[in-house]
Amino acid sequence: MTIRRKWILPLIAAMAAHAQEAPSFTRDVFPIFQRAGCENCHGPNGVASPTRLHFPEAGATRVTLEAFGDSLIELVDRGNPAGSLLLTKPTNRILHSGGERVAKGSPEAVVLEKWVQHLARFDDTRVEKARIYRTQARAAHGKQTRPVFRRLTHHQYASTVRDLLKEPADAASAFPPEDFVDGFKNQYQSQELSPALIEAYSQSAERLAANAFRRGDSRKLLPCAAANADRACQDEFVRTFGRRAFRRPLTAEETARYGALFAAEKDFLKGAQAVIEAMLQSPAFLFWMESTPRLDWKPYATASRLSYFLWSTMPDDALLDSAAKGELATPAGVESAARRMLDNPKAKLALDEFVSQWLRFDRALAAARERRTFPQFSREFVQASLEEARRFVGDLVWNDRNFMDVFRASHGFINSDLAAVYQVKAPARDFDRVDFPAAQQRPGVLGQALFLTLTSKPEDTAPTGRGLFVREQFLCQQVPPPPPGAAANLPVPSEAKPVTNRERLAEHTINKSCATCHTLIDPIGFALENFDAIGVYRDKFRILFYPDEHEAKKPSKEVFLDLDTTGQIAGVPDSRFNGPRELGELLAKTKQCQECMVKQAFRYMAGRHDRRSDAELIQRVWERFSDSGFRYKEMLVALVKYSF
Repeated sequence: MTIRRKWILPLIAAMAAHAQEAPSFTRDVFPIFQRAGCENCHGPNGVASPTRLHFPEAGATRVTLEAFGDSLIELVDRGNPAGSLLLTKPTNRILHSGGERVAKGSPEAVVLEKWVQHLARFDDTRVEKARIYRTQARAAHGKQTRPVFRRLTHHQYASTVRDLLKEPADAASAFPPEDFVDGFKNQYQSQELSPALIEAYSQSAERLAANAFRRGDSRKLLPCAAANADRACQDEFVRTFGRRAFRRPLTAEETARYGALFAAEKDFLKGAQAVIEAMLQSPAFLFWMESTPRLDWKPYATASRLSYFLWSTMPDDALLDSAAKGELATPAGVESAARRMLDNPKAKLALDEFVSQWLRFDRALAAARERRTFPQFSREFVQASLEEARRFVGDLVWNDRNFMDVFRASHGFINSDLAAVYQVKAPARDFDRVDFPAAQQRPGVLGQALFLTLTSKPEDTAPTGRGLFVREQFLCQQVPPPPPGAAANLPVPSEAKPVTNRERLAEHTINKSCATCHTLIDPIGFALENFDAIGVYRDKFRILFYPDEHEAKKPSKEVFLDLDTTGQIAGVPDSRFNGPRELGELLAKTKQCQECMVKQAFRYMAGRHDRRSDAELIQRVWERFSDSGFRYKEMLVALVKYSF
């Protein structure tokens, strides 16, 4: 017995020690969070981004992951580890917006509990060290380097050609279509050159160069009269046109090369045409300079960043001259240039382009409707809805109104097509301002035909689609994609059992695999059920039943059901609402939404999504935006001033 104790007791002690041994965070714990999809909501732009739990960005090193694991001490109750948020939230023992991500009693929950117990045993020194992870993480990510060059978008190409060559036509109309990536068309990581686009550039350059002097120098592109042209005039053209086309001075090598190309033609205009055609195919034209290691070109990179953000076109001579004089080297100089540029009509055109991408005009243009149910839907109606959105946003920006009224103003700029849908009297002139009846509760863009059309289906509204759009475009939050194999079919209303969309979508809350995401988006969409699939206001939910689904023109039965437009925005404190107007008011006063307006402008300017290292800049710009009474122009000025 004594001998047996000699080896049994150490074995028991070893087993007890093993039971207390903490799991490896990188090997054992972090994969649990990954499988549960926690990063989707707790990332920089996730639904839960305002919470204390922030996952490292993709590609984090093992050292960073281990530091992150220790930092989770902030979510641990050292006096009562079993009640720690790190354990009770993912298992949904405490109400969790994301639902149950880790099943109670599962092996994963056991591992997570061990990690909580491990963190709870930290002494005060280790706790303090773990809590500085966020500061260390920001320092580790550092300032993101900018790309050296960014390709002109099709809109920027057409605008640049218009200003460079006084070309009236849309020079990019025949280019291959651009894709939306992360909400916009100008995100630089997706701006590849396909063979089809390269060929389109070549054909466009040839056509534009030929058009430039088709009627002599009627466009006044030359610095002298062609009849009196000499070598000095040729050199001056290469120098001045080259500076405008490349948005910087030409190098000596470039000047010599294009000068030789010019001189090879006996006819002066043919020589100028050859230079234009060659320059329009140069990477120095097709890609604008975002940054550069060359000190003498840095001011010109700043000029290009300003012009393609605020004007969506090339810098003018005044901006290039400011770069040459060193006037863009200070925040004050950048601010002065930005204010001058915002007073130029080009800024209005650039804002229209931003609005068309932010509010996804393309989806409305591609929309279709069931003609029997929506006879007012037409191409003209869609175009009118786009124009209303442009004028509505433009009015807020250029007249220095509170931009957050974009979610709560009860007026629009409409024509007769929209007036019929909105059930109001048409204005005396197309797209004049019209106030909407209070009973319709139209809250800014949320109550306008554009938003209500592009977020609906051909035959009916789509509360899920509307809620998702609000999350992504107005709160800048990424909602996780549906799990593989998730069923998309919902109960179909019948004459025997007619149901509202809310009742049909209740299936999403019953099915656990669906509830996680749909509880984040469906309730937002329910607030807007007072508007049908093209924006007609309704007090009741109407269902039409046809004797023959495809051929009958008149319904055999029409059913009206009560609407429930109550809900809340999960993740936003005190966010219960009843109806569209309260939803709009809630968004307008919510910091996540206000900050999203800054983020969307940042993403468009930077050509990429914001990262954690951008948080300080975005916060600073939001403060300026807020202090100004949410004047959008002041936000733009702050954005360029603080980031350039």
